[in-house]
Amino acid sequence: MTNIIKHLIKVLMLFFIITPVFASGVKITPLGSHDGEFCSRDRALLFEDPNGTRILYDAGLTVAGASDTRLGNIDIVLVSHMHGDHVGSWHIKAVNQGTCGKIKATQNALPNTNSVNIALAKKAKIITGSEMPKFFASKLKALGGNPKLSQLVRFGGSKQVGGVSITTVPAVHSNGIDSGMVGGQLGTLLRASGLTAYAGPPTGYVLTFTNGLVLYLSGDTGITAEQDVVVRQHYSAKLVVMNIGDTYTTGPKEAAYVINELIKPTAVIASHANEAATKAGKVIKGTKTELFIQATKVPVHLPLSGRTMEFNAHGRCLVGC
Repeated sequence: MTNIIKHLIKVLMLFFIITPVFASGVKITPLGSHDGEFCSRDRALLFEDPNGTRILYDAGLTVAGASDTRLGNIDIVLVSHMHGDHVGSWHIKAVNQGTCGKIKATQNALPNTNSVNIALAKKAKIITGSEMPKFFASKLKALGGNPKLSQLVRFGGSKQVGGVSITTVPAVHSNGIDSGMVGGQLGTLLRASGLTAYAGPPTGYVLTFTNGLVLYLSGDTGITAEQDVVVRQHYSAKLVVMNIGDTYTTGPKEAAYVINELIKPTAVIASHANEAATKAGKVIKGTKTELFIQATKVPVHLPLSGRTMEFNAHGRCLVGC
């Protein structure tokens, strides 16, 4: 009997030692323009794996450059596509400048882009798909960085960085490189012709974290068949970051359809609303964000800037939601 009790004690001790590791959640911190709010130009999200790997997604206009104190260490920079509000043609000087509906993005990041400047300063890898890696490699090289830190993940493939598996999935949108990002004579000619350079198809991402959480980042997209076949059936995404802004991307009703009928995750984080969606951290009535929440069958979490949310492997929020 004594041996049995000793064995049970060992099992219980092992359980309490191991359980916190497996129970650890993925931390997600929105880096928006105004503390505690979900504002019109908010795109940027910071992910932290339980093992400490940190991923910045679509730095855009609301990360105050590489010196933004909210960043900390960054291991990976993800860019869904080359539009200025995602890659960062300009950016804010500091948080809480301007209004939630109309921010003051006064800092010109061209021709480098905010994403490149951050990756260079943090010595982070830039992971992208399509033809974007060549563009970022050339920028890093021109700035004295390592072009090999710009790395490719094509549709259907995956790359593991810092224990996190990253793959690109199709998005239905455009992906031109503005002439201001190109610079030089070619940039001048493109601008005079009213053209943009081509960067291949835009992308979404599927991230698989070490705690087992599978997360779909929609990027800017319309409704796609891949959201059912690839994101749900193949990868079984449990948490989604979904753009809801309408006109340029899926609107709130279309985004709700994607969540309710195609991906069917455990929960969703609203993104890219193109409106001042909250006041004092609460949804403003009559907004697209409120419509999306009302039309969606699973919990909708608001990306309130600076508020860290934590999710388990099943996509359920543990804290901060």
